[in-house]
Amino acid sequence: MCFLFMKLVLKAVPAPSETVKKVGKMKERHTWSVLIMNNLLENASMYQFLQDKERKKDDIDQPATAILIAAKNGITEMVEKILERYPIAMYDVDRDRKNIVLLTVKHKQPRLYELLLSLQKKNTLKDSIFSKVDCDGNSALHLAAEVDFNWPVPGAASQMQWEIKWYEYIKNSKQRSSGLPLLNKNGQTPEEVFTEKHKDLVKMGGKWLTSTCNACSVVAGLFVTITFTASTTVPDAVKEVNKNNKASKVLAVSSFVSFCTSLIAVVMFLSILTSGYREKDFHHNLLLKLLVGLTAFYVSIVTTLISFSSGHFFIFSDQQNNAVSLYMVTCLLLITIFVITQFPLYLHLLWANFKKVPQRRYWLHLED
Repeated sequence: MCFLFMKLVLKAVPAPSETVKKVGKMKERHTWSVLIMNNLLENASMYQFLQDKERKKDDIDQPATAILIAAKNGITEMVEKILERYPIAMYDVDRDRKNIVLLTVKHKQPRLYELLLSLQKKNTLKDSIFSKVDCDGNSALHLAAEVDFNWPVPGAASQMQWEIKWYEYIKNSKQRSSGLPLLNKNGQTPEEVFTEKHKDLVKMGGKWLTSTCNACSVVAGLFVTITFTASTTVPDAVKEVNKNNKASKVLAVSSFVSFCTSLIAVVMFLSILTSGYREKDFHHNLLLKLLVGLTAFYVSIVTTLISFSSGHFFIFSDQQNNAVSLYMVTCLLLITIFVITQFPLYLHLLWANFKKVPQRRYWLHLED
């Protein structure tokens, strides 16, 4: 029986060989890219770089330079190398007058932005670079308020949460910069741009939370009823057993824990459903309640299963050897299936809720 259980688990869990191969290919591509970049930069000269800049000053349709393309795509190594060899590249702008800072913020490149902040602290980058605006008068904070990228987190509510975190991160990092324009050419503040651009995402996040909480609250309500009935209606077989019996203690404790956690889950889901889904609530309030509710809900499922199995232990007390082993295997199998199907989503929500700075790549997610 144990062999059959392990066989089912191994079939359910994917082999890590494909993931290892994918990581190896990513590292190989990264290594070759760095080598090619270094060779190209070694063959370039400062004279050619300055000559190209002088030739392109009056060219309105000039193509983006290498450092701007690297900033747009978040290639930190290339940006760092170019700034190290050619510091004047920090003044490069594209057709819309966006420099490396504005492009980094617009395309939401957290790692590169952290690099630029560290270079600012070392005085490698001038403070004025962070205060520039594009042709529409948009500062970095205006661009951070736009929606141009889907973060690798599940659900519209988590997307909205990370949009707020990214905006707050840029806002807090810009506090020491002076002379930032409050209005763009449309007369909008960054806060007004953020509210306007995220109206649809707020609605989608509210719908996602409503559907999720409705489904979970119904099931959690059923668990409350079941566990309350199990706690108040004690089988005769249990009454006749010594109170010091381990199975009776497991039954009592698991039923109590399941009832409490199910009730907590229902309260959390109802508090989300009755909230107004305001923009600021997506920052911490709503997602934290959802995480607490899901945690309590998952605990109630596991403890209900344990309570059910320990209750049936008394029914098959005269056949303990076979029945107990069968129930243990069944419980382990059900818990394993539950973890495999639900735990990745739970980890995503947990990571998204407590991550201070959003990341373009989630640590469990590998892109092709």
